[in-house]
Amino acid sequence: MRTKLSYRRKIFVYFSIIITFFTVGIVLFEQHQLKRERVKNLENIMDIYAESVHSFVVKNNLYIKDSLALTNGILSYFPDDVRLTVIDTAGVVHFDNRLDAGGMENHLHRPEIQKAIAKHTGSNIRISASNNIKYLYYAKAYKEGYFVRIAMPYNLKVRSFLSSNNSFVYFIALFFQVSVFMMNYFANRFSRSIQQLRAFSQGLKNGEPITDPVIYADDEVGEISSDIIENYNLLQENRKKLATEREKLLQHFQYSEEGIAIFSKKRKKIYANSHFLQYLNAIADEPTQDEEYALVEPSFADVIYFLDQRPADENMFTKQIEKNGKKYNLRILIFDDKSFELYIGDITKAEKTRLLKQEMTNNIAHELRTPVTSIRGYIETIQELKADDVERRNIFLERAHIQTMRLSELIQDISLLTKIEEAPDRFQREAVNMKELLEELKSDLESRFREKKARFVIDMGNQVTINGSRTLLYSIFRNLAENSLAYAGEKIEATVRCYTETEDTYYFEFYDTGVGVEEKHLVRIFERFYRVNEGRTRNTGGSGLGLSIVKNAVLFHHGSIVAKKRNEGGLAFLITFPKATDNHPQINA
Repeated sequence: MRTKLSYRRKIFVYFSIIITFFTVGIVLFEQHQLKRERVKNLENIMDIYAESVHSFVVKNNLYIKDSLALTNGILSYFPDDVRLTVIDTAGVVHFDNRLDAGGMENHLHRPEIQKAIAKHTGSNIRISASNNIKYLYYAKAYKEGYFVRIAMPYNLKVRSFLSSNNSFVYFIALFFQVSVFMMNYFANRFSRSIQQLRAFSQGLKNGEPITDPVIYADDEVGEISSDIIENYNLLQENRKKLATEREKLLQHFQYSEEGIAIFSKKRKKIYANSHFLQYLNAIADEPTQDEEYALVEPSFADVIYFLDQRPADENMFTKQIEKNGKKYNLRILIFDDKSFELYIGDITKAEKTRLLKQEMTNNIAHELRTPVTSIRGYIETIQELKADDVERRNIFLERAHIQTMRLSELIQDISLLTKIEEAPDRFQREAVNMKELLEELKSDLESRFREKKARFVIDMGNQVTINGSRTLLYSIFRNLAENSLAYAGEKIEATVRCYTETEDTYYFEFYDTGVGVEEKHLVRIFERFYRVNEGRTRNTGGSGLGLSIVKNAVLFHHGSIVAKKRNEGGLAFLITFPKATDNHPQINA
């Protein structure tokens, strides 16, 4: 297993290597320079020998080969081991005091002779090819046409002279040891702050809590370490503040009545609240659970065109569209980093609220007047009947009873609406298993569906649970089912399903396969007492408040509901309910 060096050891090893190379370089350079100087001094001595030989030859006119032997006389003034050789410019040896010149090979290509030819003098250390003795050769060329070569045996005496003094090496070795010791000291001091900073980093990585602040060394590294810790603490504090603000913003988005989605520069979803997908499904022709579908939906074409072709000085574009009888405001806001926000707002809601307040009193008075007038007429008719006209009396009593029941139902529905709006805390909240609740509803309405030759289908898993009012959740789907029974026709199929879910939202769809409703009515069918056609509610016996109760009960659960005409025929209701989360453990009206 490979051993990982600590930062201190790395500093120590790296700088020790540098000092080692530096020290060795100094020693080698010093020895090389000293040897060159001593070789130069020795060459100067040998040059004096050569000049002495040359002067002796010139003075005595010893240019004849046989006469050169007389130079032996001057050798008595030289050291005993000096070797003298006289060589002409053709490389022929004319004299050698150690060997027989006549038997020696041509010396023209000897290194020292070649150097003397080029530079007037030349030296070389090598083994003689003539007697196998290692010499230090020195040759000098003269204008008379010959070379004087002086050679000294390269023995222990000469090598010792050329070798450098070991005192310098000892001094350098001592300097190296002191440097290594100082390097170890400063490496420990320098790495102390790094080690403390590393321990802090490892603690953060392992999730260990930050304890008392560390006192770092009083140097630049210590200051940097302290600044890092200070900046980290500021960063953590800012992260907490940012997380708090982010949570506030997300809660605002989640509870906003508008659909909001944020996309990255590459057009990938970063965040979307539940209303965005709800409104997108209300606008799109086909149901979808992918918020990025908005980027290819034809209704958003102008918005996406602005995203692709926007002027450099504009970053927001707004467009209004109408779909399924409702008007929506579409808006895109492009941020500096090229990410962007898509906004879908239902701008019909304010108008609906205004109309509701304006017509509420008139509608209630009108709806109450009809059954009250009928009951009054029936009672007056009964009063005018003869005592023995039992049959006609029973007929009018039955009709009065029917109108009384209708009046009672109307009052009950108005009371429920008022309770939802004015006293929502009176509804008990609990975890409601939606499949069990819908199975109960199916059982309660089974005979009525059988009369209409219709089917009630539940498409939902057992795990779908909503924290809310069981009474209101039951009322939502009962009113939707009764609406289908009353107006969709016979042999229909009414289906309720949870078609998708996200981390914080359930998405429901209730639809029937009946005659449906024209799109122009969809925008108003949740209004109190609104009739698709005149007399529809009275003929079917409803109070005219069923879908209004549905809408308010959904809003009580912080959900949303929209009506949509199905391409296949019939009417669909898209509903969202928030899940219980840590931030929203229970529903508050």
